[in-house]
Amino acid sequence: MYTQAMDTAGREPAERPAAGEGTPALRSADELPLEQRFDARIDAGEFIEAKDWMPEHYRRTLLRQISQHAHSEIVGMLPEGRWITRAPTLKRKAILLAKVQDEGGHGLYLYAAAETLGSSRDQMIQALHSGKSKYSSIFNYPTLTWADVGTIGWLVDGAAIMNQVPICRCSYAPYARAMVRICREESFHQRQGFESLLTMMQGGTEAQRAMVQDAVDRWWWPAVMMFGPPDDQSPNSAQSMRWGIKRFSNDDLRQKFIDAAVDQARELGVTLPDPALRWNEARQHHDHGPIDWAEFWRVIAGDGPCNRERIHARVQAWEEGAWVREAALAHERRQAVQQQAA
Repeated sequence: MYTQAMDTAGREPAERPAAGEGTPALRSADELPLEQRFDARIDAGEFIEAKDWMPEHYRRTLLRQISQHAHSEIVGMLPEGRWITRAPTLKRKAILLAKVQDEGGHGLYLYAAAETLGSSRDQMIQALHSGKSKYSSIFNYPTLTWADVGTIGWLVDGAAIMNQVPICRCSYAPYARAMVRICREESFHQRQGFESLLTMMQGGTEAQRAMVQDAVDRWWWPAVMMFGPPDDQSPNSAQSMRWGIKRFSNDDLRQKFIDAAVDQARELGVTLPDPALRWNEARQHHDHGPIDWAEFWRVIAGDGPCNRERIHARVQAWEEGAWVREAALAHERRQAVQQQAA
């Protein structure tokens, strides 16, 4: 769903690679022809499968991105999940339940894809709980009203789709295949969020319309930041694009999102909280105001409104679910014994 934090490794202490991991290892005589064939396959637009040879730096880059993407899906269940019991109607409750369940499924697909790169799920989850691995900064903001749920669907899922559709053509095949289904579901989530806001804006009370505008005011800039730092501050983007892991730069995706959101906001009847937002005829794009990157890095570093709350919730869920994992393993062992005895 949310791949924004993947190019921040060079800025955050918890994300810095261990000694020797920051740059590709020296190649042996045997590895040089393998890397040349790998590069040729990338240049030809071929997919790389899990059992194919790949440079170690390519594998580590993918593992960081896919695991953080998976973490974002799982942590992303929390802001909206707290509104399941407070949804205004049974229909809205059922829709939100289905959406939160979808996000859990997305995390499962992505953890499975990351496991093909040699890391266990337990290792990835431990990295999340310890703060070594990140997730999208967008989920460290609170959901204060019901309108936040629709706004997340419209803006946050809308930004996620801009990021994710190109990943369906990622050079690493297990990641690309997982993204096909995820993008289909995320597109539905975005439309559902927009429809929820449109219902309140067109058929709701003045208080509901004010609630929607307030939610848009609070979520707009965090959503714009979801695409990651500017290209000149994104140390891994160039190499990821060279490898076909990314297809577009952070700034290009951000511009595409802003251009689309302006028309959608007009249809909704809301105002985007950027007085500098205006159409630039020469560029054929919308200009926008300055982004508060100090806030972005502060939230990524763990000092957002809900960072501690989110990690605490995930750690608590993991600990309380230990008995389920233990029971599943015991059942598996028992079945193995029975099969051997048969």
